Amino acid sequence: MSMSLRLLAISAAFAFAGATFAATPQANTAAPTKTLTSSQQRMADCGHQNAGKKGDDYKNAVSACMKGDTASAAPTKKLTPSQQRMADCNHQNAGKKGDDYKNAVSACMKTH
Repeated sequence: MSMSLRLLAISAAFAFAGATFAATPQANTAAPTKTLTSSQQRMADCGHQNAGKKGDDYKNAVSACMKGDTASAAPTKKLTPSQQRMADCNHQNAGKKGDDYKNAVSACMKTH
């Protein structure tokens, strides 16, 4: 008799375990994908385009990209001949100060 009680207890345990297992919902192995809004997607794209930049260069480039500028960075403005001449004279006299600087740049501008 004790053998039949053991079999009854074991079979009841298996039946209970089977019913519990069947009632447990299956976990989805793939995480649900979150869709990005258009501005989030644009921010991600601009971030990827400017990945190598740091600091203010990165901020300015991403800002320009987010505003819809086609280039990720602002293009450099071409200097007029007189502006280029002034830039060259400034570079030539970079170490000078005060009146020395003014006189040297003035002389440089007159000779070019």
